[in-house]
Amino acid sequence: MDVLTLFLVYLIIMNSWSFIAMGVDKKKAQKRKQRIPEKTLWLFFIIGGSIGGYIGMKYFRHKTKHKQFVYGTPAIIVVHLLLVAVYVYFFS
Repeated sequence: MDVLTLFLVYLIIMNSWSFIAMGVDKKKAQKRKQRIPEKTLWLFFIIGGSIGGYIGMKYFRHKTKHKQFVYGTPAIIVVHLLLVAVYVYFFS
């Protein structure tokens, strides 16, 4: 398995995990149970799950009133896309 394939598998896993985490946290919020800490959600987003987190935020309508998520998650997506563009430009 080459590096690109491993990277794509990693992104699929992280984005799926972020999406699921947003759904689980929404359910826990509705049931007034112990929630997933925001730091944990941010960690998932930063280490590669930003797109899944954003889709989860929109799909589950969760954290949509928190400005740090509304603006921060798309900002992380932009940074991730810039990092990929830099990698492709310099290493391809």
